[in-house]
Amino acid sequence: MRLAVWQGASPAGDAAAGLAALAPALKAAGALGAAALVAPESWLPGYNSDRIPALAQPRGGAWHRALAALCRDASCGVVTGYAERDGAAVYNAAVAFDAAGREVAHYRKIQLYGPREKALYVPGSAYEVFDLGGVKAALLICYDIEFAPHVAELAARGAEVILVPTANMKPFFHVVRATVPAMAANHGVAIAYANYCGVEGDLDYVGGSLIAGPHGEVLAQAGEAPALLVADIPAVDPARLSTQAADFRKV
Repeated sequence: MRLAVWQGASPAGDAAAGLAALAPALKAAGALGAAALVAPESWLPGYNSDRIPALAQPRGGAWHRALAALCRDASCGVVTGYAERDGAAVYNAAVAFDAAGREVAHYRKIQLYGPREKALYVPGSAYEVFDLGGVKAALLICYDIEFAPHVAELAARGAEVILVPTANMKPFFHVVRATVPAMAANHGVAIAYANYCGVEGDLDYVGGSLIAGPHGEVLAQAGEAPALLVADIPAVDPARLSTQAADFRKV
């Protein structure tokens, strides 16, 4: 499978600008043969917007319709974070569309980060594993990927690749440099991790978006500027797979 990751500056509460920025990236990813493009956490309407509750949209709303149209136009799937309104509740969510513009997965962030997220959002309570172009894929969002039990559970359910919209800010450089590749290697899954770059309000993002292979190899990685990454996910080499799951001794 060929995957793409988009790293960009936050639309900062302007969802129309977010969709406009995503369109050429998705078009380029499709032209390069990617099955899907992964965009950052809460890309619609922007992670650090102070208007999240007012701007959040229901699943299947205008943002979803616009994303589906972009996918059809680009012949490329997309995974992106968005603020989801469900009645009185707001979720930090991610949605996946295939190249035909069909929704194939939907996920709500389980591990909310810090007091701001916990004040804004209701936590999710379910994993999402789905077929993406013949490959078993799963969704996590940002902080989720830093918890080994979540990654281990998805691997146990057969996930081969985990697609992760994120909003990782300074000083947490270790996440893009060490944590994500280690999670990939320890659990034998590829990880596509799409972060922001630049400054949004009081947050300065680390960038560093990456695509890691199932043995922890960094296949592509961004710096701290806008970037489009594209990489082929290699086949798993059984001889290199971690045996932690089978060997673990609980004491």
